[in-house]
This record gives sequence, C-alpha cells and structure tokens, in this order.
Amino acid sequence: MMNYSSYPNTNLQAQYINANQTNIAQNKIKDKNSPVKTSIFYVNDVHGKMTNMERIKTVSDIFDKSPKDENTARLKLASGDIILGANFISNMVASKFLNWIGVSANAVGNHELDVVPSRLAELLKNANYKLLAINATVSPSSPMSGKIQNSIIEEHDGQKFGIIGIAPSDMTERVKLNASMKDIKIDDFDTTVKKVQAEVNRLKSQGINKIILLSHSGLKSDRRIAQETDGIDIIIGGHSHDMIKDVKKGENLFYSKSGEPVVITQAGKDGENVGVLNVEWTADGVLSKVQNNVVNTRKFNRTLPSRTAVEEIIGKPEVLGTVAYADPEPKNRLIENNPHGNLIADAMRQELGTEIAILNAGNIRGHFDVGKVDSRLINDITPFEDKMLVANISEKDIVDALKVGGKSLVAHNSKPGILLVSGMKYTMNDKGELLSLSYFDKDGNEHGIDINNPDPNHKLTCAMDDFFAMGGDNYLPSNENPDFILKKYDVDKNKLACDYIKKMNKPIEIRDDKRVTILKSSQDTVKNS
Repeated sequence: MMNYSSYPNTNLQAQYINANQTNIAQNKIKDKNSPVKTSIFYVNDVHGKMTNMERIKTVSDIFDKSPKDENTARLKLASGDIILGANFISNMVASKFLNWIGVSANAVGNHELDVVPSRLAELLKNANYKLLAINATVSPSSPMSGKIQNSIIEEHDGQKFGIIGIAPSDMTERVKLNASMKDIKIDDFDTTVKKVQAEVNRLKSQGINKIILLSHSGLKSDRRIAQETDGIDIIIGGHSHDMIKDVKKGENLFYSKSGEPVVITQAGKDGENVGVLNVEWTADGVLSKVQNNVVNTRKFNRTLPSRTAVEEIIGKPEVLGTVAYADPEPKNRLIENNPHGNLIADAMRQELGTEIAILNAGNIRGHFDVGKVDSRLINDITPFEDKMLVANISEKDIVDALKVGGKSLVAHNSKPGILLVSGMKYTMNDKGELLSLSYFDKDGNEHGIDINNPDPNHKLTCAMDDFFAMGGDNYLPSNENPDFILKKYDVDKNKLACDYIKKMNKPIEIRDDKRVTILKSSQDTVKNS
C-alpha cells in the first residue's frame, strides 16, 4: 500500500529536504541508475496580493538558502493570475515579485489579460521570466506580438526540462470587452489539447523527456489533459483555486495514454499557500518518486526589505482609521454574506449618493483585522481598479443578476460568486434560488420587490463598477455601452472606501447584518413580501 506523507509543520527545510518521497512508478523504471532529482517551487493565483507576495518572498528565500543536494535541480514556476486588475502600479509590483523570487516562466491567466496589451508589453520589458501560452494567438499588430511563447527549455546541471504554458479556454467568460481580447485569442479546450500534444512531441524529438505543463485551465481540465495526452510528467495548475496537498491516485495522480504517471499540483488562491514539489525521474524521463508539499504563507513574516521594495513602487500607505471589532471573514468569500465586503459596498453607495450598490463577491480578496486600517490594506481587499458608475437599473435587471450569482452556490468552484449589496437585502437557499428581495428608501423604510414579476420600469440608482455593468461574469447582458449608465467616474471602489473610512472619524465595527441570507434547503420557507 502506498504511503503518502504530509508535513504540516512550517519548517520548510524539513518539508522538502528531509522528505521521504513516495515511489509511484515502480513498474516503469527502466534504468534505476542516475535518477534525476528535482525540487520545484510553485505559485499560482496570487491575484496581486502584495502582503502575501512579501510572505512568499520569505518562503522563497528559505528554499534558496536551505542545503542543496548537488544532484537536485531546482525550478521556480508560476501558473498564472499573479497579476490582478488594471492598476499599472500594482501590476508592476506583481511582475517584479516574479523577478524577486526567481520564477523562470509564468502561464497566461485570465487576470494577466486584465492588463491592456500595451501595458502588459511594458511590464514584460523588465521581466526576467517568460510568459507562456501555446493556445494564445496574438494579432501581429498588437504590442504583445512576440511576447507570449509556447514553451521554454530550462537546463540545470546538464538536465533539460521542457516547460509549456496554456491560458484558460474560458477566457472570454472571464475577461469581457477588454482590449486584450481584441488582440489575443485563446483556443477552445480540444484545440488546446492538440497543441499541447504537438509541443510535447516537438520537445521529445529534441531529446527532452522531462515535461512540465503550466496550466491556468482549472483542475477538471488538467485531469483530462493528464489522461488524454502522452509525455507530460507534471502539471502545475491554477484557475480553479483548488488546494491540493500530497499525492493521491485519482485526485492528482493520473496516468497518461501510455500509462506513465502524471502529477497535478495547485496551491489554492490569493498567495495564501505556495508549493514545493519534489520528484525523481528515471534516466528515460519517467516519474519514479514524488512528494508534494503545500506551505501556508501566513506562518511566515513579511520582511523589511520586501516591504521596502514594494513601497518604493507604490509609495507609503496612508492611515485611514481603526477597526475596533471585526467578525471573522467567511470561509468561502464567493458564496457567503461578507461583512468585510459589505463595508466596501456601503462606501460605494454613500460616496456616490445612490439608492443601492451592487458588488460581485469576487471583487473581495481580503479582510479587515482589529487595529489600524491603511490604504494598502484597502487595495489588498479590493484590488481590481475598475471604473465606478452610477446607473439606473430596473427591478428585473437586479433579480436577473442576483439569480446569476445564485448559480455559484452549486458550482464546483463557487464562481462567479454571489452579489454583495448595500441599501438592499435578499434571501436565497443553498440551491441558489432567490426567495425574497427588498430595498430601503432614504428614510430607512423597507420595500419588497416581487421576485416572480419584477417591474422592468421601476428603477433604482445603483453604484457599480464597469466590469459588472458591461456584462462581466454574465451577471448582466454583455454591452460595451449600456444605456442605463448615468455617470462614469475615473476611480475604483478602493478610493471610495478610503474616503468613506476617513469620513467616519471613529473606530469601525464590522458585523454581519444578515443583508444576504443563505438558507439550507430544509429551511426554505421564506415567502416573498
């Protein structure tokens, strides 16, 4: 019986140097002499979280400084969504972060394409890593022409590793009406698999038999790739935000078309974890041993040099106020009422003077703690840098959008997320069915909305961002110039939140006010008012 060890302690050296690797391919070893030992430090879906970037730098330094077996190659790889949002300064930090930790290649994630092509090309001028996506076709006239590669070959102590990248085939669902999508087209999944196989074959024809795929395609797709191709050994995954510990057959250990083992990794989201994958290959390039460690970055300090390096780019943070009390953040921010996100929605409504505000839960990437609140924390919590709008939105549009969010309650990856609101409240069951909805007028009086027959003519002024307004994540119909927009602002919700907190001029209490209620199906007795 195979024994897969886990290492819950935070001693990184013990986790990846003194580990007993597990034999996964005993029947495949053709040459037991001279195994190729490799240790891979990997990151995915950091989503621009600067505080966690600083912690990851600490872990990376420990990885670098730990005693090295001279026969062990070390690689550092990323599988996309390191960047998030359109703020060029924040994106500069994310790109430099990959330089700071020594990553050699990063896959194109959907959030890499939050950045318009001219700006993304500018970031890559100073990048020490290569951006990879074999399934991306870039317009010859684009500033990104020639900037995305199919693969790279990395050599360590005479051993060559072929590293291929792929972008998510659902890119158009994740990035809407962005200049990136006019310049960069992503293949569908079946075409992507064919291109990956062709690139594997090309690399193997050059004598490269250790193949790593950097995939921002999600765990479900990665499992298919592992079994529907031949020649890939490791898939460093991302996109679906799964945290995969250890190595388990049928979960992240699969076998290729020819029966050789393929290991899949993924380290969750938001830079909360990083991974260290230790493997051995036989001389003919078949995995023989593997050990997968996931390291919680919250257990490591942000060092002064890292913080200084970040602040040299973004500037010193402004202290805005203090938090006197904060409820814990929800376990799954995408599908639970979130008092930390509700504060941001309240800031949108108050600062723009609207009746209601709507905010997709995926905007919220962090939480408040008791103590000082500064502008850097706000950017950490809501980093996207969309443009704010005031819109006139109908009851029907609100109900339709809430129902789209409700689908997240039964989705495997909880995407795209429920909608957070201000000036409103609603109830759903855990099947995602909308049960009741109401809004509050300026005097605080509550008014019910008929969820079965919402009025298309009764409209409320609503604060929202342009991603939501233009049909991002399909909450509303896709439209580059929706006619319900009354006014546009060249600021995002993080600026509104900073102004809102400063005006409070008193300690903040962040409590769950139940404005969004998710009932278990057995409790589904709520009647619409």
